[in-house]
Amino acid sequence: MSGPPPDLSRRRFFRQFAGDIVSSAAQVVGAVSAVRDRSAAEAQALLGGSPDDATSGLPAANGGSAGLSDGPAGILARAKGSPNPVGFRTPFRFESNEVLLVIDQRALPDLLVELPVRSGHEGARVIRDMAVRGAPAIGQVAALSLALSGWLARNAPPNVHGRLIESAAQALREARPTAVNLGWAVGRVMDRLDAVAGTGASGAEIAAAMRDEADRIVGEATDDHGRLAEHGLAVLPDVGDRELRILTHCNTGPLAGGQFGTALGVVQAAHNAGRALHVWVGETRPYLQGARLTAWELAQADVPHTLIPDGAAGSLIAAGKVDAVLVGADRIAANGDTANKVGTYPLAVLAARHGVPFYVCVPMSSVDLGSADGAAVPIEQRAAEEVTEIRGMRIAPEGTIVWNPAFDVTPAELISAIVTEEGVLRAPFGPALADAIVRRTERRGRRGAAPAPAAASA
Repeated sequence: MSGPPPDLSRRRFFRQFAGDIVSSAAQVVGAVSAVRDRSAAEAQALLGGSPDDATSGLPAANGGSAGLSDGPAGILARAKGSPNPVGFRTPFRFESNEVLLVIDQRALPDLLVELPVRSGHEGARVIRDMAVRGAPAIGQVAALSLALSGWLARNAPPNVHGRLIESAAQALREARPTAVNLGWAVGRVMDRLDAVAGTGASGAEIAAAMRDEADRIVGEATDDHGRLAEHGLAVLPDVGDRELRILTHCNTGPLAGGQFGTALGVVQAAHNAGRALHVWVGETRPYLQGARLTAWELAQADVPHTLIPDGAAGSLIAAGKVDAVLVGADRIAANGDTANKVGTYPLAVLAARHGVPFYVCVPMSSVDLGSADGAAVPIEQRAAEEVTEIRGMRIAPEGTIVWNPAFDVTPAELISAIVTEEGVLRAPFGPALADAIVRRTERRGRRGAAPAPAAASA
């Protein structure tokens, strides 16, 4: 597994992008502009676009809302594509002030396709259809697309304005019920709308405030994930001179996090600290996020890795070939119970059985104090075709009955620690999570930047 020596120049994928943008909390303001500039430059190289299109501020003209094309042929007809994409590190960027482009993660690793989002309703669709996925990225796209709806509604009569935006907000809330970041981000943007609307502001001023709040969510996420990665580095096991062997599940890198990543952000930190690493990548059936996305991101960073079938994790851990399991989360309940991609719970059981540390790496925005425990977390049920088909090819007899939960819940007692931007939290998780939220509130300040306890229906 040692392989050839790492190409140090490729570590820029996992380090310089986020590190150059945000190196301290004081630099959060202005981070979004840097994200856009860097993303635009990379998109120009990959897609032939113009970096001048990715600018900050509000749209300068009316923008219509066009629905997304149905089916792969329609999507490809409306989006630029690049075969065998390399080096792209963010799941979204602005083509113009009126159009947010999101990478269609369903097409990776074969093709880089960008889908246009012009409103909250279109944002809800790309989230629901899993073109964009990963709890932090979902929250950021939701906030930005809702802000675009605010701009589209700026000239609507007062009695219509609020209904238009609330309709978009509700569509976003319902798009993926388990990922708490979605409801939290939508709530922040709507709270900002309410605060500004109460002062008698114009539609354009309300839209500007909504966009400012969405931009702050993106900038804060970049900062938070960088802090999380540094804390995670400190808890990785000391294995002496040999390589550290990490098992991960689903995808938790830049595509899922926004710019940096969560569990793979910890891998970033270790990689750039010069630690010898090998990452075992679970394929993550049925959507294959590990095989399609995590393996792709690790290859871009030149991190040694091996793809395994999900069912092989047990024998791998039992053979003593795993030093730590690192996963992300879509929602953490008040007691520490954790909802993450289905298949996470069995890994936690295996890790506990064999004495392997099991770490959940997650920003505080994924903590839901409104859910007392895992039983209160809604578990999304996905379509049967995701199990019976792979990229349109049927693999099960027609008419086969399918149970396809997108997530499972790992009980808090199976978790060694929860790694956050506020430090490494250990049991009892209830008080630790509550204290961490207080610390984050104090660090961010009072103006709507701290993650409020979310309702279980978010």
